[in-house]
Amino acid sequence: MDVVDALPPTVWQRGGEFALNADPAVQLRLIDLQAQDLELDQLAHRRRTLPEVVDLEHFVAEHQRLRDLDVMLRTDVADLERQQGRAEAEVDQVRRRKERDRIRLDAGQVSSAKELESLQSEIASLERRQAVLEDAQLDVMERVEAAQKRAAQVSTDLAEVARRGEEVRQARDAVWAAIDAEVEAVSRRRATVAAEVPADLLALYERIRAERGGIGAVEIRERRCEGCRITIDPAEIAKIRALPADAIVRCDECRRIQVRTARSGL
Repeated sequence: MDVVDALPPTVWQRGGEFALNADPAVQLRLIDLQAQDLELDQLAHRRRTLPEVVDLEHFVAEHQRLRDLDVMLRTDVADLERQQGRAEAEVDQVRRRKERDRIRLDAGQVSSAKELESLQSEIASLERRQAVLEDAQLDVMERVEAAQKRAAQVSTDLAEVARRGEEVRQARDAVWAAIDAEVEAVSRRRATVAAEVPADLLALYERIRAERGGIGAVEIRERRCEGCRITIDPAEIAKIRALPADAIVRCDECRRIQVRTARSGL
C-alpha cells in the first residue's frame, strides 16, 4: 500500500501536496465559520481601539505626570519653607542683638568714647545686615508663596484628572461589558459551526487563518478569489472544474481555502 492508500478517505494528494476533501455542504460551513471569526476579530479590534481606551491612556499618563510634578513641588515647598525658617531665624538673631546694643547705648552703660564709637558702629552694621537679611527673607517668602500656589494648582489639577479618568474608565468598562457579551454570543455560534467541520479540515483552516491575516477560507465569486481579489485564469478554472465536488481547493496566489458556491461562475 502506498502513502496515498494509507491515508484516511478524506485525504487526497494533488501536485505533491497533501490536501483534504469534504462534503460541499461542510465546505460552505467554512464560510459561515470565517464570518464568525471575522466578527470576533472585529470585536477584539473594537475593544482595543475604543475612544475611551485612548482617552483613559491619556488620563493615566497625565495623572502620572501630575503626580510626579506634585511630589516635586511639595518637595520644593518644603525646602523653601526651611529656607524661610532659617532666614527668619537669622533676621530675629540680628534684631535681638541690635536691640541689646541699643538698650546698652540708651541706658548710658558705655563710658568710654572708643567703646561708644564701637557700639554705634556695630549697631549701624547690624542695621545694614538686618536690611540685607530682610530682603532675602522677603524674597524667599515670595518664592514660598509662589511655590505653594503652584503646588495647590497642581493638586487641584491632579484631583480633576483623577475624576475625569474615573468617568472615562467607567464608560470604557460599560462598553467593554457590551462587547464581551457580543463576543460570548458569537463564540457560542462559532462553536456550533466549528463542531460541524471535521477536525483535519478545521486544523487546516486555523493554520491558514493564522498565517493569512485572519482569513482562512473564502468564496470563489464570479471566477475571482475573494481572498486576494485576483480573477482566476481560464486554465486554473478548468482544473477546478475537473476536481471532485468534495475536493478542497486552495488559491494558487494567497493559499487560502476556496469554497465553490452557486455564485462562483464555474
